[in-house]
Amino acid sequence: MTPRITLLLGDRNGIGPELVAKFLSEPRDYAETDVEVFGDPQVLEEGVAVAGVALDRTCFRFTPVRPVEGLETTRSKETKGAGREVLELLVRSAKRTLEGGSDGVVFAPLNKAAMHLGGLRQEDEMQFLAEELAYDGLYGELNVLDRIDSLWTTRVTSHVPLADVVKYITGDAVLGSIRFAHQTLKAAGFETPRIGVAALNPHAGDGGNFGREEIDIIDPAVAAAKAEGIAVEGSLPSDTIFVRAKNKQFDVVVTMYHDQGQIAMKLMGFGRGVTVLGGLPVAVTTCGHGTGYDIAGQGIATPEAFKNAFVICRQMALSRLAARG
Repeated sequence: MTPRITLLLGDRNGIGPELVAKFLSEPRDYAETDVEVFGDPQVLEEGVAVAGVALDRTCFRFTPVRPVEGLETTRSKETKGAGREVLELLVRSAKRTLEGGSDGVVFAPLNKAAMHLGGLRQEDEMQFLAEELAYDGLYGELNVLDRIDSLWTTRVTSHVPLADVVKYITGDAVLGSIRFAHQTLKAAGFETPRIGVAALNPHAGDGGNFGREEIDIIDPAVAAAKAEGIAVEGSLPSDTIFVRAKNKQFDVVVTMYHDQGQIAMKLMGFGRGVTVLGGLPVAVTTCGHGTGYDIAGQGIATPEAFKNAFVICRQMALSRLAARG
């Protein structure tokens, strides 16, 4: 099977176009894959010029999409037009994939401020896509340290104020996140994903001295997941769970809030990490870093995270193709 993967150039004012150009300049990185670039041809040309690379255009396809009328690149600045463009390309590419026109989507970094200027009503692109695809199943963001077989993380709460986290930590939410981690890694090719669940409080609550969320909420959810046959352990203190995960004792860590996992992952592999929009009916991945407005146009952005995002999306696409027979 030859998977078909669609690439999006990301926010035209950031480092996305040059990352995609650098990726495309090394055809061995996408061998045995039908690669399509979906977007404004001029934006790719701008990326090629910044990256200073030459492309063999016989190695990939380009599907041109007319940009928002009058839209120009304004490097290193979020704009309403750029935000509208990425939203349009995201939904169009995802719907084409859902309809069978592709097997997965990899997008270069987006800028949430620009997307909100461009009309994004939801918290992020994952919720936007779920709504646009009319998908009401279980979905969530996962972060991957490197390639498909490296450490993954997901979280019970995401883009919410830290002061509000506790009210979202419920038994159903924790159990749902454990199930989601298990199902997503199974779909990515893990036979029996090993899951570690982080505690919320210091020292996992210290037997109730530092909070009862572990006793009353998290541990019962872990026990319920074990009863379903899921290979899960927890709750475990968040200052040691990633030591064990780094030592290959877990395939995925479920954290309680955004920075609990993000800090650890970025310390272990900033510049290599991948974000997976897991659970959606299409395979979607992206870099774990942002649009790099501070270095856009300098040609110094490295494509390692984008390469890793491509590898993971390709593997997810192959797993889905195999499941369909």
